Amino acid sequence: MRLICCADACKGAKMSRRDVVERAEAYMRGNVGAPVPLAKLCRIVGVSERGLRNAFYHVRGMSPKRCLVAERLQSARRALTDSDTKPTTVTSIATDYGFYDLGRFAAIYKQAFGEAPSETLRRTAGKRPVEQMPSVKGYGDVCTS
Repeated sequence: MRLICCADACKGAKMSRRDVVERAEAYMRGNVGAPVPLAKLCRIVGVSERGLRNAFYHVRGMSPKRCLVAERLQSARRALTDSDTKPTTVTSIATDYGFYDLGRFAAIYKQAFGEAPSETLRRTAGKRPVEQMPSVKGYGDVCTS
């Protein structure tokens, strides 16, 4: 597969950058609990690492890594708020979504949603709507290859 620069793929068309991001996000959503190295994501989408980062910054204003963490946080929050149907723990949900440093997970979760994951779990689902794409400052901006 030939890797192309985002500038080549996007010549004059901002929609192409959006397409690159949407394809990458679709893959990330489908593999939300698994590690997604940047190099693999680039091969799947068909752009260079620089092209992928540039597309994400242009379309989402954040790196692919931050976008992935935000998606995982959102999925973990949904799982915590929907947990009234079956018993679960914060630890099991965090690890299901790729967060293995539980202290760090709790810190970025609280920063993004304003409450600890255990507080979310205690509340019943439906009392408070789940927010969209949290801000994930300070979690790391570079994907591993």
